[in-house]
Amino acid sequence: MPSTSEFTDADRRARPPAIEVDDVSAAYQVRLDADSVGGSVRTLLRREEATVRVVPALQGVTLDVPQGTVLGVIGRNGAGKSTLLRTMAGILAPSKGRVVVRGRISALLSVGVGMSEALTGRENIRLGGLAVGISEERLEELADDIAEFAQLGEYVDFPVRTYSSGMRSRLGFSVAAHLDPEILLIDEALTGGDAKFKEKTADKMFDLCGDGRTIVLVSHGLSLVRMIATKTVWLHQGKIVEYGDPDDVVSSYMRYCRLESMSMDWED
Repeated sequence: MPSTSEFTDADRRARPPAIEVDDVSAAYQVRLDADSVGGSVRTLLRREEATVRVVPALQGVTLDVPQGTVLGVIGRNGAGKSTLLRTMAGILAPSKGRVVVRGRISALLSVGVGMSEALTGRENIRLGGLAVGISEERLEELADDIAEFAQLGEYVDFPVRTYSSGMRSRLGFSVAAHLDPEILLIDEALTGGDAKFKEKTADKMFDLCGDGRTIVLVSHGLSLVRMIATKTVWLHQGKIVEYGDPDDVVSSYMRYCRLESMSMDWED
């Protein structure tokens, strides 16, 4: 794993990274007494103050994503992977440190986010394009390609509220990947669809890599990370365990998972 000092100011001046994460920490507040409606009502009636627990999600993460890099982000559930994407996208402000982004971001971080339920798929494509500054003329060219890639068929002209979660996911990925992003942030678990569609998403990401785009991909698919990533970071409990060559990092992570599984079997 590189030390913080490897991401030097001199390197950044020579070729500024697409994404610069400096000593970033982030946390969520959890209301411990709000587990039920009844508990919340009792709290209000008694005028009791809610007990709030601060749960750290990222702890002192320092990371550069060079321009044109495909960064694979791996780790267990709750490791901080999605939180890292949200700080990069500007959705979540760090409690400490800073994130600098150089380039136009397109992101798929949550199913249906940014879509209007009342609008059709086609209208949402237009809405998404206008939001990132794509011209009307360019949107006319892209709309059919986006709808075809998402495999929506005639449903492209139906309201999004009629879509299944898989259809929304496919539309979300297709919009994010086709609107000329300079930086693409993707949670692979949200790309939706069957194995064939996931293969299409991998091919599309390959195409974007060939165009020199920067991609940050959160994935539990270690074979996909090995295949597509040029760098990989392994997160655990909000901290970087290892950063570097995808084969090396994935191998280390797999060894850890095997040892953890053996330890649990031994305890049983």
